[in-house]
Amino acid sequence: MNQVYRPVVFEFPSGDVTQWFEQWNSMFTATDSQVGLINVNFGRSSAPQVEQAVLDEVGSYGKQLGRMGDVLAVLLRHFRPETDLTEQERHAIEDLSVMLREIAAIKTRHDRDALRP
Repeated sequence: MNQVYRPVVFEFPSGDVTQWFEQWNSMFTATDSQVGLINVNFGRSSAPQVEQAVLDEVGSYGKQLGRMGDVLAVLLRHFRPETDLTEQERHAIEDLSVMLREIAAIKTRHDRDALRP
């Protein structure tokens, strides 16, 4: 079986770190071994090749979540409910808004564009 091992880029505060993750993953999955202090488990993906292609070609989980957060910030800014929200619904929106503002503050500290709700 010919596999192409693509590097997975991890972005740490010190900069990008490239690992040949697939090679390590396949080598140690069979032995159920642990290497080092940090181990990554992809979980039970129904289509791991698709998931890896999305990460390689579209963006990291952080980038995907960041874009979803930006869209939610826009929607929250323009959200005008037709009926009163329950207390639980108000808390859920406020919790999300707080989280999005905290993320925006971190992005701003790192000279990145940030949308706020």
